Amino acid sequence: MPISPSQGSTGGGTIVTITGTNLGGATAVRFGTKTATITANTPTSVTVISPSGSGTVPVTVTTPGGTSNPLSFFYVGAPFKSSISPVSGVTAGGNTITITGTGLSTATAVKFGTVTATPTVVNDGQLTVAVPAGTGPGPVGVSVTTAGGTNNGLSYTYVDAPTIGTLNPDSGPASGGTVVTITGTNLSSTQSVLFGATPAPFTVISDTAVSVVTPPTPDGAPGPADVTVTTTGGSALLAGGFTYLAGPGI
Repeated sequence: MPISPSQGSTGGGTIVTITGTNLGGATAVRFGTKTATITANTPTSVTVISPSGSGTVPVTVTTPGGTSNPLSFFYVGAPFKSSISPVSGVTAGGNTITITGTGLSTATAVKFGTVTATPTVVNDGQLTVAVPAGTGPGPVGVSVTTAGGTNNGLSYTYVDAPTIGTLNPDSGPASGGTVVTITGTNLSSTQSVLFGATPAPFTVISDTAVSVVTPPTPDGAPGPADVTVTTTGGSALLAGGFTYLAGPGI
C-alpha cells in the first residue's frame, strides 16, 4: 500500500495519497498518534492532509473492516539558507550560483522573485541552480522549497550589461600612465578594465564613470587598442577606443 509522498513538513499540511485495496469508507488515517484530515476517499485510495510531527512515524488507515498495516512517513524540517554566491549576475540569467545552508537535500525548487528554477542538490548543506532570466535589473528575493517547507531571506541582484560611451582623453603615450575617464552605463560593479589584453588599474566613480590608468603597450609600439570593461552584468568592448601615441625622437 504505497504512500506518496513519503515525506513532508514538520509543520504538517502535506497532501499525501495512500493507495491499496478495500480503502473505501475510511474513518481515520493516523500519522503516529495524530489523525490526518481526509480530503478524498475511494476503494483504492485515501488522500489526506498530514498533521504536524517529527521524525519517522507509522501511517495507518482505518475502515469499517479494520486497520491497515503501517507505512512509514518521514517528517522533514524547514530548510535554512545561510549564504548565496555569487550574489549578482546578468539580467539575462544563465549563470550558476551556489546556495548553502541546512536541510537542503529534498530541495525541489528555487524561486528568484516570481520565477522558479530547478536546483541540483549537492548535499544536505549545499545546492546549485542556474539563474533564470530576470524581468529587469535590481534585487529579488530568493526562496528554497523542500519537503520541509519554504524558506526565504536571501537576495540576488540582476545587473544589466555595461556600455562604454567615451574615453577622455582617448589617447596617450605608449609608455602608459595616462589617467582616463571611461563614461558609460551600468559600471558600478566593474571587475576589470583591459587595454588590449593588458589589465589596467581602475577606480569606480559612479554607475556611469570609471577612472583608469593606462598600462604600457606590451611591445612599446603605438597604435589603437581595444578597451574592454567587465562587470557582474557582462562585458562591453570599444574597438580601438584608445590610441597609444609614439614618443618624440631627436
